[in-house]
Amino acid sequence: MIAVTQPKLESELEQELNFEQFLEQCPEDGRYELVEGKMVKILATRKHYDVAWQILKSFDREIDRLGLNYVVNDVAAVLTTNKAGKEQGRHPDVSVIDRDVWRSDRLDHRGLREPIQLAVEVVSTNWEDDYIDKLDEYERLGIPEYWIVDYLAVGSRTYLGDPKQPSVFIFTLDAEAKYQFTRFQNSDRIVSQTFPELNLTVDQIISA
Repeated sequence: MIAVTQPKLESELEQELNFEQFLEQCPEDGRYELVEGKMVKILATRKHYDVAWQILKSFDREIDRLGLNYVVNDVAAVLTTNKAGKEQGRHPDVSVIDRDVWRSDRLDHRGLREPIQLAVEVVSTNWEDDYIDKLDEYERLGIPEYWIVDYLAVGSRTYLGDPKQPSVFIFTLDAEAKYQFTRFQNSDRIVSQTFPELNLTVDQIISA
């Protein structure tokens, strides 16, 4: 996704928002993140949303089929911190959340302060956000599983190989709370710790 900083009134230019202020001021028209104290609007193509929606539907079917205690949606803002300890508000393209956590305060304005079970980011041209910044923040928060879906193959060859190919990366926390990843491409069936019986390939996601 592409992040666009929202214009501020002159009186607001010097103000840096924390997570609570971000939730209070977040507009209803679209998706936003809190980055370095600033509210940014998230812009994405229809293809981007189609890819995310394909994954969301696949997760939702597994939750219903197996009776899992999860909620899956695309509306949750998650409190993270960057390397400097500053509060960030991230908005995954797809979030898998413990149902009890989600229902613990239904009047909350979509803000989550606990680690969610699984976060999915669909990569756009600003790929460093997903491969570097959000990877670091989600690991620090302790999100057990993180997907990077690079359907455009815009990331580094270090990840995608040479020649670069559309890929799905699944990062999972090891015993030392550090991410280890597996790369999936083409007709590979994606192997997920959260959804071990998931029947979904990279080709199916890309064809969305």
